[in-house]
Amino acid sequence: MRFEYVEPTTIQEAVSSLIKYDGKGKVIAGGTDLLVQMRKKTIKPEYVIDITYIPGLDYIRYDKKEGLRIGALTTIRSLELSAELRQKYPVISDAAGHLGSVAVRNLGTLGGNICNAAPSAETAPALIGLSAKARIVGSDGERIVLLEDFFTGPGTTVLKKGELLVEIQVPVPSSTTRGIYLKHAIRGSIDLAIIGVAVIADLEPKEKICKDIRIVLGAVAPTPMRARKAEEILKGKRMEKSLIEKSAEAASAESKPITDVRASAWYRREMVKVFTRQALREVMG
Repeated sequence: MRFEYVEPTTIQEAVSSLIKYDGKGKVIAGGTDLLVQMRKKTIKPEYVIDITYIPGLDYIRYDKKEGLRIGALTTIRSLELSAELRQKYPVISDAAGHLGSVAVRNLGTLGGNICNAAPSAETAPALIGLSAKARIVGSDGERIVLLEDFFTGPGTTVLKKGELLVEIQVPVPSSTTRGIYLKHAIRGSIDLAIIGVAVIADLEPKEKICKDIRIVLGAVAPTPMRARKAEEILKGKRMEKSLIEKSAEAASAESKPITDVRASAWYRREMVKVFTRQALREVMG
């Protein structure tokens, strides 16, 4: 496969290249997704726009008022190992640790994992559960989009012509917020998820009253999805065994899985129930 390699050194150069090669160019950072697709010839770009050398897009910053900011070029391994994330947003680190092998995590970037828009993307459910937003830069300036609205289908996003994802923003969680991400895959973390479940809950510590909760499912719909009916079953109530079971059943019913080489739709629905139940119990402690 022949293509022209483009190496912008600023965000604006990257945006200009995307506009210039409209529909013919693809952005590459770590390359763990794009190169595989190019080898399989499912994607045949005429131009590969490498944003790896744009300075200032690889960072993890936390402010107690503004919350967390993660640059698009931050590697998955950096998310996994960050001491600050492990202290303040451990569910992000846990989710990152479920993505592929160490070699893949050393190369793959957060921006790439998000923009590849695979329904099974490991970082998406936890970030959506934390009310994360995407900062997007284009020729018309910047815009902010809720991450749960960023995905439009398998491999597709809200990014318009000439737009580039530059940052993920996560608000400051409540001091009583707890989260967990569970992944089910045939060969563990190195394999794509059959299902993924993230639960982010704000619990009253003594009585385990659920003040707020988000249940986010991966690999069981065209995009990562919130199980809103399952959430409503628990909101404002004590997380008792019977309600946890009802919530897990509701999440299973809300899922929209397909049958593919990894699992049948029926099996995925059953595993949504199993893993949602487990995640809720672990969050409750």
